[in-house]
Amino acid sequence: MMVCATFLFASMGVCVKLASAWYGTGEIVMYRGLIGLLLMGALTRWQGVSLRTTVPGMHFWRSISGVTALCLWFYSISGLPLATGMTLNYMSSVWMALFLIGGAVMVGGSRVDGRLVATVLAGFVGVALILRPTIDGSQLWYGLIGLLSGVLSAMAYLQITALGRIGEPEGRVVFYFSCGGMLAGALLTVLLGSFHDHTVEGALMLLAAGLSATGAQWLMTRAYAIGRPLVNASLNYLGIAFAFVYSVLLFDDPVHWMSVAGMLMVVVAGIAAARLRQRRHDQTGGPDTLSPEIE
Repeated sequence: MMVCATFLFASMGVCVKLASAWYGTGEIVMYRGLIGLLLMGALTRWQGVSLRTTVPGMHFWRSISGVTALCLWFYSISGLPLATGMTLNYMSSVWMALFLIGGAVMVGGSRVDGRLVATVLAGFVGVALILRPTIDGSQLWYGLIGLLSGVLSAMAYLQITALGRIGEPEGRVVFYFSCGGMLAGALLTVLLGSFHDHTVEGALMLLAAGLSATGAQWLMTRAYAIGRPLVNASLNYLGIAFAFVYSVLLFDDPVHWMSVAGMLMVVVAGIAAARLRQRRHDQTGGPDTLSPEIE
């Protein structure tokens, strides 16, 4: 399930990159949210899960951070090699490790794990290697936007963890996130005045992006429900490998040794950070931040 989910997320990235030739970022986010809303609404109804929630505020803030991260990510991969854009977004595990370090420093009651610091530094070195081969002005801007999307994704995942701890069903969380994406995308499109007429090719790309994203969400959520979190967190990085293959085969993106080395460093840093967070959770009984990616 996890391998299929990562493949579908990479496929979604391909569809988004191709759809950007016909549609703006707001439109892609809007249609992606609409498709997810319809599918998750049907799924929760079939499962008998109520959409009524007692914590609308938590869903609101989760949607704000998640939708903003999604918009920035879609925008970044429209101007970056697909594998580069996905790697920058996958920095979220490293950012969460940095948040843990910051929390430990602010509280002052626990010693900062040097290994966790090392994973953060390795992640940033990896990003520097990824961006170095594409240092021209236009791609650097997209790279910084992709990096910011990873920060906001980390914040969204922590909020998902909080929702899970109070017993909110995954389907309900994804449903309200899809609602937020649809509304935010529509608002952004209206403000920018960038509604475009549909073409057969463009509409098919939008449909494929929405279906692949929703399918990936369901598979990943199910994998985390029945599998081992650390195994799933590690397999999650297969998405970068799939995206790299797509980049080379479909978009003729150049293969630079520094980019490949940077991707490997981000993957290793992310897996190490996940293992250290899980070990910390096992020792302290604190919240588990290895929550499923449900973007």
